[in-house]
Amino acid sequence: MERKDEELPSLIKAISDHEVAGFDGVEHHPHTSVSGIKAAEIEDECEMPQHSVSISMPPSPVEHEHKTKRVLFNDDTTNLGAPNPMFYSQPIPKASLLHEAITNGKSAPLPPKFRDKRFDSFKTWSGKLERQLTNLRGGAPEPDPNSRRPEMGSVPVDRYFDALEGPELDVLRASEEILLPEDKVWPFLLRFPISSFGICLGVSSQAIMWKTISSTESTRFLHMSPHINQVFWFVSIALMAAVASIYALKLIFYWEAVRREYHHPIRVNFFFAPWIALLFLAMGIPPSMAHTLPKPLWYILMTPIFCLEVKIYGQWMSGGQRRLSKVANPCNHLSVVGNFVGALLGASMGIKEGPIFFFAIGLAHYTVLFVTLYQRLPTNETLPKDLHPVFFLFVAAPSVASMAWAKIVGSFDYGSRIAYFIAMFLYLSLAIRVNFFRGIRFSLAWWAYTFPMTGAAIATIRYSSAVENAVTKTFAVILCIVASLIVAALLVTTVIHAFILGDLFPNDIAIAISERRPKSSTTRRWYHRRAASSDASVDQFLKFSDAKDVELDTGK
Repeated sequence: MERKDEELPSLIKAISDHEVAGFDGVEHHPHTSVSGIKAAEIEDECEMPQHSVSISMPPSPVEHEHKTKRVLFNDDTTNLGAPNPMFYSQPIPKASLLHEAITNGKSAPLPPKFRDKRFDSFKTWSGKLERQLTNLRGGAPEPDPNSRRPEMGSVPVDRYFDALEGPELDVLRASEEILLPEDKVWPFLLRFPISSFGICLGVSSQAIMWKTISSTESTRFLHMSPHINQVFWFVSIALMAAVASIYALKLIFYWEAVRREYHHPIRVNFFFAPWIALLFLAMGIPPSMAHTLPKPLWYILMTPIFCLEVKIYGQWMSGGQRRLSKVANPCNHLSVVGNFVGALLGASMGIKEGPIFFFAIGLAHYTVLFVTLYQRLPTNETLPKDLHPVFFLFVAAPSVASMAWAKIVGSFDYGSRIAYFIAMFLYLSLAIRVNFFRGIRFSLAWWAYTFPMTGAAIATIRYSSAVENAVTKTFAVILCIVASLIVAALLVTTVIHAFILGDLFPNDIAIAISERRPKSSTTRRWYHRRAASSDASVDQFLKFSDAKDVELDTGK
């Protein structure tokens, strides 16, 4: 019994020895000391009135460990007591609103200190602006030691090459760390990339194709209704409005993410996509709605394309980390296609000099880009299978260029036919490589199939009008059917992955790299993220560690 008493804390022994009713139901010897004072010394004071003792229980074991025991007496400490003191245990305060939600079965918002602030560095209304607004209201912002919100600055282009790998620069290197958590799904706006406008390019180009089929003499035998063009045009309008609205919200609420996409050496090409899609919508407008478009519309749509080209083409030519041999990628065709699409629309509207200007710029830079991509310098990586569809962007530029030149000169002459034959040769050289497109995991890159194939079909319809025979007409019908089936299949697949499977927009690692290279995180990241995955990864980690040891030894 004495051994058991020695193991009990003094506070528990004090309560149990004075036989508080209902405590444990076990009788103990009355002569147990309380905090070093024997109970026999207080037995003679039974005539004293009852004293109440208030015990404050700590909310957590951690707090109990760091704080002293608090036993409050309402008289002098020498007057310790009554034979049967009454103890009142105060209620334990709730640790958080989360505990209250679990207890009551109700959901409650977490207090600010429990909110995940790791995404705040990419928000527009946080950081310096948030602190300035707080100061204007007269309050001082409370520092949060647990939040890691570095001041976001401009990421130099060499950081993208240092921190990322792969032909699209979207895979994080093993020695790098990202600013956002990798173990949870990011907010939707952060995961919505600028490449989503490729969907608008594919659907809006279909509106142009069906308008061409219903209005061209060589395809009148198909008896296609112009209402098909109207359906695709209205669907394109709705899709363009939806994608543009979502990306506008990203622009408003996550400005840092948009800015990083713009400075990304590969992603910057997709900033041409919204304006090219608007050009497609202008060309595909149903004849029942408008036969002619106002000429100022062309200048409005081509101004942002011209500004982007001045920036990008100047970087290709001036050298540095953004020179063309360093950033050459099939996605660069988007920056060239905009010239030919603008030339085609301008010539259709009756504009003279502007279309020739953009056609000349597009022709010069397409020639340089075509040669650079064909060479594939040793510094350029081979595209993985998931990005093989973007090779069809080779077909887009010459297809549109053939139609643009035909509109400028007024006929499908030899210049137009040369560009058209180049496009057809590239189309066939890619289409016959069946194994080239097998086993590809679905992603937004698949939409790169659509508008180049649709552009080739439209160019074939134009060519069949100039060279009218059964072969050209049959070829035009086949290409139109293939392009329509591809767009329909991709629309269904995209809807399934977006709304059913929910894997269309994964975490966008490319925008979450740090501004500076981490100094001492290489070995730690190899251990935590690579070592436990497989035996091959373990061997690679050991080789990496041995190499670092050799460097240290040689340094001595």
